[in-house]
Amino acid sequence: MASNAPPPEATGAVLVKSVEMPEGSQKVEELDFDKFRGRPITAEDLYEGMKNMGFQASSVGEAIRIINDMRAWRDPETGEGTTIFLGYTSNMISSGLRGIFRYLVQHKHVACVVSTAGGIEEDFIKCLGDTYLSSFAARGADLRAQGLNRIGNLVVPNANYCAFEDWVVPILDRMLAEQEASRGTDHEIHWTPSKVIHRLGREIDDERSVYYWAYKNDIPVFCPALTDGSLGDMLYFHTFRAAPRQLRIDIVEDIRRINTLAVRAKRAGMIILGGGVVKHHIANACLMRNGAESAVYINTAQEFDGSDAGARPDEAVSWGKIKVGADHVKVYVEATTCFPLIVANTFAKGA
Repeated sequence: MASNAPPPEATGAVLVKSVEMPEGSQKVEELDFDKFRGRPITAEDLYEGMKNMGFQASSVGEAIRIINDMRAWRDPETGEGTTIFLGYTSNMISSGLRGIFRYLVQHKHVACVVSTAGGIEEDFIKCLGDTYLSSFAARGADLRAQGLNRIGNLVVPNANYCAFEDWVVPILDRMLAEQEASRGTDHEIHWTPSKVIHRLGREIDDERSVYYWAYKNDIPVFCPALTDGSLGDMLYFHTFRAAPRQLRIDIVEDIRRINTLAVRAKRAGMIILGGGVVKHHIANACLMRNGAESAVYINTAQEFDGSDAGARPDEAVSWGKIKVGADHVKVYVEATTCFPLIVANTFAKGA
């Protein structure tokens, strides 16, 4: 005789009895736009509505909380705040995020910046010519024939790089002359990447520039891979122009400078957009103090190839680059999508 009851094996598999959730467990919350009827929706409204939404919305919420904790902390004896290391890759400067980085440096919200060569030169190039929106699908061969260079869905006319050459080469000439004139004196000039960037920030004299404000506020900008871009091209061509003399740029002095900044920090915080040399250069500096107390990573790289770019913060804990028990989060979101919301709820809040 057939039974009307489902098989007990199926019932046992599907209707597994759950345990009681621990007291204080956070419930998933929903963003209800009806709550904002009759008034504008603010960046804080979005943050409050998203932080318990789950997935990467909650990671963005964690990043906001951690950064606000970085900003609020003060050493009980000296009153010093967190030394915040900001890192970003060159594509970020090419995008409209450049204005946010400029804001952070102009208002002294960070202690130092680490970027790649493109993240330096593109800032100056944008003072000399515009970058334009294009498409990720724009054909490389067609763009090459038109003298246009694609960065994702942006294009930069090659004329901008020609303008950069016209601007930067005379500066390199003057820097070389100063270097040679100082030889054998008590004030011999040793150029480093951070000193080169400081000088270029002074020379650009343009308030749109991130590095103009870094120069004005004496915020060091480190670029261990300074030659990996158009600036490297200019330095290469300059070796022929200036022969047999040559501009010398010392990376050893800069590694001492950034590591010392980390060692002397009362508390260290890392905000790193993207991966590669930028991410590791900051993390390795914090190793010198047995790790940063807080860290926010923002990138879309995965960890499964073993690269540092995709590594989660916990891997840095194993190296001593982030302290055991430190506050950290990795946000798996493309930075232009989330960093404006993060800054609006942290550094720019109440500005």
